[in-house]
Amino acid sequence: MTKPPLDRRDWIAGLEKGLGVLEAFDDQHPRMTPTQAGARTGMTRTAARRYLLTLEHLGYLQSDGKLFWLTPRVLRVGWSYFDSARLPRTVQPYLQQLSATLDESVYVSVLDDWELVFIARNGASRVMTTGFVLGARVPAPLTSPGLVLLAHRDDDEAVRNWLETTALAPFTPHTLINKVRLHEKIRQARADGFAVIEQQLQVGVRGIAVPMKDRHGQVVAALSTNMPMGRETTEAALRRVLQPLQETALAMLNVL
Repeated sequence: MTKPPLDRRDWIAGLEKGLGVLEAFDDQHPRMTPTQAGARTGMTRTAARRYLLTLEHLGYLQSDGKLFWLTPRVLRVGWSYFDSARLPRTVQPYLQQLSATLDESVYVSVLDDWELVFIARNGASRVMTTGFVLGARVPAPLTSPGLVLLAHRDDDEAVRNWLETTALAPFTPHTLINKVRLHEKIRQARADGFAVIEQQLQVGVRGIAVPMKDRHGQVVAALSTNMPMGRETTEAALRRVLQPLQETALAMLNVL
């Protein structure tokens, strides 16, 4: 998402490159040589090696002399958000009450660029295999909260353009990757005031979400629940959970 340019005098290129090296590690690249890290970050092997060695010295990476990989110390950076941000702490009591009412896991999530990030959750008392961990990042168009948040972006044209230029991988046989239909679902979520997703990331799982607004009427997050579909129809699930979701989002309006 577009940000205003930063004055060159305030820009620290080394910090940008160091963070880029950390972000280059993922499930497809859990361990990398300096050559591989350089290729993924647009740096020379020599420059990438210097950053890798510095991050190793600071404890964020480990190495066997050839390959580098992340250490748990990296989690300090991410968990600092949960320790310091107001939103996750504010919504937690509401999530606890809502989860007890629905007997389902409930979540609050936000957009980070075009990815959905789960920043608060509360689990149902029964064992669930349909949930997301804190900090999980998923493609926004394939989730109910992601549809809700994309629907309330001010620039619908930017959303459409992003969809057209982004490759979405199918997670299940039911994953919707047709860009035109996805854009229609986003616009429908705005018209309905909620979104329903079924079997997009996991077979047999349904998600329902509503927008969360602050006291100024701005959408700041999405409130959602995930549930096993079982024999419950979409209509029955909506009758059971939509009103409690909406009432909880409304109750949080004056504290956000």
